[in-house]
Amino acid sequence: MQPKPFFDPFDDRGQFCDKGPSYLSAIFVANDKERAIAEKTKADVITQFPNKDVVTPILDASTFYPIKGDEIGHQDFYKKSPVRYKFYRWNCGRDQRLKETWGDKAMGKIK
Repeated sequence: MQPKPFFDPFDDRGQFCDKGPSYLSAIFVANDKERAIAEKTKADVITQFPNKDVVTPILDASTFYPIKGDEIGHQDFYKKSPVRYKFYRWNCGRDQRLKETWGDKAMGKIK
């Protein structure tokens, strides 16, 4: 299984210009089958990037709390405010970092 080229698995402080515990990458698994897939995928990334530290942990899924109230405004921000989202992506260097990390295969999947 190929990793999804939408995040930076090497950044131990967050993602792009969003830093802090809320922005750390992680793979959440609910069962042994998902854990095996996650471990294989992470191993593939480690093999693909032998000189980099993959900092994305594999964690057991826990209680999921759906968003509610004012938090809903953050949901689907890229759809609700496409111009602002594109500006954010460009200013944060998101697309540039994804292309640098994953190559053109990342850019073909990003809209």
